Amino acid sequence: MRRALAVLFLLIVGWSAAAAQDTRSAIKGIYLMTDYPAVAVRPGTVSNLNITLQNYGLEPERLNLSVSGVPAGWTATLLGGGQPVSAAMPATDKSVPLELRLDVPKDAPMGTQTLTLSAEGGNTHISLPIAVTLAKELPAKLSLQAQLPDLRGSARSTFGFQLSLKNDSGKRLLVSLSAQAPRDFDVSFTELYGSQELSAIPVDAGQSKDIKLNVRPPTNVGAGRYPVTVRVAAEDTSATTEVALEISGQPKLEISGREGLVSASASAGVERSIPIMVTNSGSAPADNVELSGTAPSGWKVRFEPKTIAHVAPGANAEAQALITPTQKAIAGDYVTELRASARGESASSNFRITVTTSTMWGIAGVGIIAIALLVMVGAVARFGRR
Repeated sequence: MRRALAVLFLLIVGWSAAAAQDTRSAIKGIYLMTDYPAVAVRPGTVSNLNITLQNYGLEPERLNLSVSGVPAGWTATLLGGGQPVSAAMPATDKSVPLELRLDVPKDAPMGTQTLTLSAEGGNTHISLPIAVTLAKELPAKLSLQAQLPDLRGSARSTFGFQLSLKNDSGKRLLVSLSAQAPRDFDVSFTELYGSQELSAIPVDAGQSKDIKLNVRPPTNVGAGRYPVTVRVAAEDTSATTEVALEISGQPKLEISGREGLVSASASAGVERSIPIMVTNSGSAPADNVELSGTAPSGWKVRFEPKTIAHVAPGANAEAQALITPTQKAIAGDYVTELRASARGESASSNFRITVTTSTMWGIAGVGIIAIALLVMVGAVARFGRR
């Protein structure tokens, strides 16, 4: 059954292609064509009209090109490949693109003029009438549209909105760009595939430009939806559109000792318990906060608990850092780094640990000194008699 359906599908596709080919082969001749055979232009401007010279199924033939009916004072020039041309030769089933450039004087009277574009060869005589109406300058008009008006991310994200700016007027405009965002939000405009910041951009008549609005929220912003109003303006016209940032919560960790202390004392070879506080000043809970530390060589650092299950926004949790200096540690100050991390968020703090030597070592040292003194006194007494 499936094989029969596949064969039927191929037959239908082949029949459609053959029918289309037959339709194309039934059209023969050379044609002058344009998308807009009736246009309006402004006096004192230069306008370009796109023309196509199409050959359907005929042998190539040299065709002389001309324009008639051009009013006095006007200049009409046929261009091919950007250069003035007076003849063209389209290949079989091929087309030749042309442009008719019209230079209309500023004092030309209002009204409609009909220009006739002709192509003539040994066996071909075709023409294309084009109605050209002189009109006053159209007022400036802008339109602005966001491709994706709502984006979601965290407070650390940079939100990039693609905007399509169109100049619907009949002349080139220098368009200024601005955006109204919530307080402390950083906004900037760039070209769609560029990095240079823009405050204004030129847009040709009837053309569009794609630009990018970059919005960076402050890192301490809370979760929520934040609208941004974008405005473009030129001369006496403007356009606006609204985009929005949906910011998800993000934890922000801080680690310190109890009451903010970041120093403690310890004895060489003796474990010391130091209370530490993990604070979440972000806008989302911090789950499974891992604690870790880096201490001088030979030291031991562990935590109770090793993982804090949950720290709510604006709350804190306490743990114990159990630090053991090496037995051979010399009295003095040492730095131990303690860290907390969760969901890509991390924080660290340096704790100053002041190490004192053990009392037993002090007593032993005093005893050794006393013995040395006794030996010295005995030697002096013995050898002094001699």
